[in-house]
This record gives sequence, C-alpha cells and structure tokens, in this order.
Amino acid sequence: MSSREAQLIAREQGVDLVEISAVADPPVVKVIDWGKFQYQKMKEEAKNRKKAREKQSELKTMKIGLKISDNDLNIKVRKIKSFLEDGDRVKIMLVFRGREMAHKELGQAMLDKILALTAADFEIVQEGKPQFNGRNLSIGIRKK
Repeated sequence: MSSREAQLIAREQGVDLVEISAVADPPVVKVIDWGKFQYQKMKEEAKNRKKAREKQSELKTMKIGLKISDNDLNIKVRKIKSFLEDGDRVKIMLVFRGREMAHKELGQAMLDKILALTAADFEIVQEGKPQFNGRNLSIGIRKK
C-alpha cells in the first residue's frame, strides 16, 4: 500500500503510523497508538531487567577461624547451605591468626571438613582451587 493510503487510514482511526523497519524494501510500518506502544515497550524492558537481576547470583563471603568450635562451625555451615539454596555463590575464607600460618595443613584440613559438611545435603562445585591471599585461605563454591 502506498504511504499516502497508510497515512489516511491512520488519521481515520486516530492513531499513529510508526516505522518498524526502515532498511526493508519497501519500509515496514504499523498503524498503532504510539503512547500505548511506548508504554508496552517500557514494561517489557523492565520485565527483562528484573529477570536478568534474578538470574544473577550474589557472591556471599563466610569468614571462619581455625580455632572454631564444632557447634559454631555447624552454624556457619548451615548458613552456607542456606546461601547455596538461594542460588548464591559462596566464598569460604579461612582466617589465619598469629603463628597459625606455620600450620597451613590445618587450614586445608578445616576446609576439607567444611566442604564435606556442606556437600552432605546437595552437590557443590568448587570454583577453582583453594588460594592463599595474605593470611587467608579462600575457595569459591556454588550449587550444582
């Protein structure tokens, strides 16, 4: 249809003639209410942004000392499990104080114990290998 005819139809209906694709031959246009079109487009973009935010998992950090008691450790592990259930990633950070740096193998044993307690309920995936950053031994985990 010619552009003149399309403009006449749009005027008769009291709506706008909107160009959808200018690169097409002939150009593609639509007879729609421009305000309503913009509103729907804005709502759809907001919905897409919300979905994107929901899919992103946060990185939660849990700091644990080497001399932690069993009950306190169980509480920390329970909190780690709740983070994982929410779909978040967790960074477990073992903090070495004073002369504890001389016994790095104790930190690795503690980390293995924490991972074993966490993996008892559901499968976890380690994101990389445990790394020493200064006085901290850290590893990232997430739910499989």
